[in-house]
Amino acid sequence: MIQQSSIAFPVTQTEELYQVQLPALLTVTEAIAFRAKCRELIEAKPTPTKIILDFAQTTFIDSSAIGALVMCLKAARSRQIELVLWSVKSEILTILELADLGQHFTIESKTIPLEPHPKPQIEATHPSVQSKTKRAIDIVGAMVGLGITAVVFIPIAIAIKLDNPGTILFSQTRCGHLGQRFQVWKFRSMVSNAEQLKAQVENQNEGAFFKNENDPRITRVGRFLRKTSLDEFPQFWNVLRGEMSLVGTRPPLPEEVDRYEIANWQRLNVKPGITGEWQVHGRSKIRNFEEVIQLDLRYQERWSLKYDLQLLLKTVMVLFRKDSAF
Repeated sequence: MIQQSSIAFPVTQTEELYQVQLPALLTVTEAIAFRAKCRELIEAKPTPTKIILDFAQTTFIDSSAIGALVMCLKAARSRQIELVLWSVKSEILTILELADLGQHFTIESKTIPLEPHPKPQIEATHPSVQSKTKRAIDIVGAMVGLGITAVVFIPIAIAIKLDNPGTILFSQTRCGHLGQRFQVWKFRSMVSNAEQLKAQVENQNEGAFFKNENDPRITRVGRFLRKTSLDEFPQFWNVLRGEMSLVGTRPPLPEEVDRYEIANWQRLNVKPGITGEWQVHGRSKIRNFEEVIQLDLRYQERWSLKYDLQLLLKTVMVLFRKDSAF
């Protein structure tokens, strides 16, 4: 039996199995419709034992599609339904591997050519990701930034140690391009057991990110480091490694991404940045997650090397004004 969804997701059904044919491009519009179709099949009666996603025609997916796939996988597993990716092209497999998702999905053997094949050229989710000039600027900027970090490291380290016992640096898992997880590095600005105390602090923001203007976990030295953005300097190491860029979107926590709607995943089409629209136009004054989303999407729409340089200059001006960081 063949069924048609409103956005062309042909479904082949047997007694306990659905096979869903995916379109050539799977970006935000198609991803939202795909998520709805997948939910419909998962909640169907009788409950299927297996759903096969047919990628035979699909040549490109972006972060929105990855978000939809992750949501469908979680929903399927919650009902003990096997979710299988079928006939996946090598460029799609490469994107899944970049997002650290390849090992989480069942991919049937016939989908991968058995003979060795050259590494595929994958289409970038955003032109900034494959810009060699942007990457060169990032490397030069990161080396300069790490040089400055080396100069200020010892006095900052002594101040952190004298103010509050614990480590000098703080590491936290964040989500980068396509949701790929990495460890971000900062100078520690909170007490050493800050994560354990987080549940006791009120979140003054709306939506999927956390802020409190008078967070009691911030140390005296930490408040100065945040006000001057010196706490961010170790992130130049993340830029040098290619996990971040000098300019990009705000790197979210995994638990924030878990709360994303499909459209919110578009933030992950570019690399996160040490600075960006969010830091320049409001920084910690922004309390609504939707405002962050709109600023990040505006950055993607307006992106150019000239625009990156403009944001870098505005960041320096914001720092001299010591504007609104906490």
